[in-house]
Amino acid sequence: RYLTHLFLFPLVNGLLTLGFAGACQQTNLCNESLMLEKLPACGKSFEEMMKKLDSKKWCNLTEFIMYYDNFTQCTEREANNASCFWPNPLAEGFITGIHKQFFSNCTSEKVHWEDPPDEILITLILIPVMLTCAMITLVVWCSKRSDIL
Repeated sequence: RYLTHLFLFPLVNGLLTLGFAGACQQTNLCNESLMLEKLPACGKSFEEMMKKLDSKKWCNLTEFIMYYDNFTQCTEREANNASCFWPNPLAEGFITGIHKQFFSNCTSEKVHWEDPPDEILITLILIPVMLTCAMITLVVWCSKRSDIL
């Protein structure tokens, strides 16, 4: 029985190793030049769709979300066709270029927060303070009158 394990284990281990090594050798390497050759077609299609929109609407995502979704799917498809994972640094660089071309003027407006007027602020502070004091008073009063309750 021990001899069976001595011979069987190395045989199975070797077959598994060869199987995994064969599987790894069958994977394709990323063809970056093919991907970089195909990605501009995605950008061109997106550009044509965006030019149909008024440029004032370029910062409103709801106006072009379908175009952008098609663009994203196209870049992913072309990366996968070139046996590259997506996103990858080259595809991200291309997408960033498209963003700079169309969305560089879309800055998010920062909200400037201001304190409320003093009358409102004082009211908002005093109401919880007064309620807390009233509740403490009620609890102390009730605890001293436990004989009635």
